[in-house]
Amino acid sequence: MKAEDILRLDREHVWHPYAAVPSGVPVHAVSGAHGVRLTLADGRELIDGMSSWWAAIHGYGHPRLNQAIRDQLDDMAHVMFGGLTHEPAVRLARTLTELTGLDRVFLADSGSVAVEVAIKMALQYAAATGRPGRTRLFTVRGGYHGDTFGAMSVCDPVSGMHHLFSGVLPSHVFGPVPPAGYEEAYLAELAALVGAHADELAAIIVEPIVQGAGGMRFYHPAYLRRLRELADEHGILLIADEIATGFGRTGELFGCDHAGIRPDIMCLGKALTGGYLTLAATLCTARVADGIGVLMHGPTFMGNPLATAVAGASLDLLAERPWREEVKRIEAGLADGLAPAAGHPGVRDVRVLGAIGVIEMVDPVDIAKIQDIVMRHGVWLRPFGRLVYTMPPYACTPDDIAAITHAMVAAATTTSMA
Repeated sequence: MKAEDILRLDREHVWHPYAAVPSGVPVHAVSGAHGVRLTLADGRELIDGMSSWWAAIHGYGHPRLNQAIRDQLDDMAHVMFGGLTHEPAVRLARTLTELTGLDRVFLADSGSVAVEVAIKMALQYAAATGRPGRTRLFTVRGGYHGDTFGAMSVCDPVSGMHHLFSGVLPSHVFGPVPPAGYEEAYLAELAALVGAHADELAAIIVEPIVQGAGGMRFYHPAYLRRLRELADEHGILLIADEIATGFGRTGELFGCDHAGIRPDIMCLGKALTGGYLTLAATLCTARVADGIGVLMHGPTFMGNPLATAVAGASLDLLAERPWREEVKRIEAGLADGLAPAAGHPGVRDVRVLGAIGVIEMVDPVDIAKIQDIVMRHGVWLRPFGRLVYTMPPYACTPDDIAAITHAMVAAATTTSMA
């Protein structure tokens, strides 16, 4: 099909994420993806600085991952997980428990569903352990946990993208946005808030170290350690939403590793399958699982054999490749390449952590204009709010990272002068 035909049918029939109908931002047809590059239907090649929304950490078309899909397809593409099990799922579950130190794995469809399951776990655990009045969660402003209703209820209720639904969502307890640096006063404020609401809290839920789609903020590990202590002091569960931060993105395997803590419940997704198929997981300790008993949730495609097979292959590949060195190299390249944007009149902040690079603008960005500029530099990015940011695949070379940062700086400095 010709590019113009794809785009015409898209305009006539497709509703894109976070967009109106028709979309106010140009849509580009993709004909292929190989390595760290997307090939558009019009023949252009772009370095994917987004890892397809942070998922394709190994790049595209990796032969090991392709073969895992082919091999599994010969056996079965899908089988229900109620009363049945299979090798790819149990192998993946074993690997995840070994990586996280948690005991039980509930396989889900997407990150949002993994958060829904975590919330259900917390509420069921409170009820099953004789504390049915604990029906609220504590979190901090600036967070993002997904687009389904339970997940939306713990996203930032004011500055988040889900404020339109605030009147019909459950009311939870929110602390202030975590500061980037260490502040004793913030630790005290967390302790006071959690203590004041402890009798009604089933769990604390946070994104460890990095607040992703809520603003790409990085915060001090001391805050995460204090939340672990507060959860223990008050008999509250700690939920770590590692959907964006898991599998090496921040420079550690998981965000919690920066603080040296283990949560009671952990949500995983995005990079879990290396960007091949949708799959997520909610893990918990044996104490939580035993306390709950029967968990009232069961996605139709839970434990899908194709998805769990490629996830297992992706984690094997991650274990074999020098991902720490790759992420450190990317971090250094992002820091050097984005430095020229610092101090520009239109730029509020430049920050880098692991394989995450952010230029925060003073004013909201024009997505279409930013994308036009970076595409002319041979790069694909998807800015939002005031942020021009990248989360590139670990397979990117130094030249790829230099191209990404050059495009970001050009976009940030050009648009702010317009």
